[in-house]
Amino acid sequence: MKDCIFCEIVSGGAPASVLYEDGKNMALMTISPVNPGHVLVIPKKHLPSLAGIEEKAGMNLFKITLRVADAIRESGLRCEGINLFLADGEPQQEILHLHMHVIPRFQGDRFRIPTDKSSKPSREELDKTADKIRRAYQRLWKPKRHGVKV
Repeated sequence: MKDCIFCEIVSGGAPASVLYEDGKNMALMTISPVNPGHVLVIPKKHLPSLAGIEEKAGMNLFKITLRVADAIRESGLRCEGINLFLADGEPQQEILHLHMHVIPRFQGDRFRIPTDKSSKPSREELDKTADKIRRAYQRLWKPKRHGVKV
C-alpha cells in the first residue's frame, strides 16, 4: 500500500532491523521502543485492522508473537515480563497496518498504560455490557452442524 512504512519495509524499500521473517509475517525492532527489545510483529499483507485478517492468519501472527516473546526472555535483555499490545482501528494507530507490539517489562521501567480509575462501572453495567457482547459472539460464532454454519 502506498504511504505505508510497513509495506515499504516488507518490499525492501525502507530499512528495518528484522529478527524474523517468513512468507506471511515479519518481526522487527521498533524505532520508538518503550524498553530495549521492543519488537513489532506484522503481517506482510497490508491489513489496516483486525477485521481484515483471516482467522488462520491471525493465529499464525499470534504464534510468531509468542515465539518472539520467548526469544526476548531468552536473549539476555532485561525482561521480567512481557506486554502484548495490538492497536485496532484508526484512532489507536499511527501506522494503519496491523501490528502487534511485544514489549519487555521490568520492575522500575517507566511504561504505563493510563487508566481512568474514577470510571468504575457497576456490576450491573458490566453484566449488561457482557450480555451485549455475548449475544453478538453467539450470532457470529454459532456451533457448526454438518459442516454448515447455523
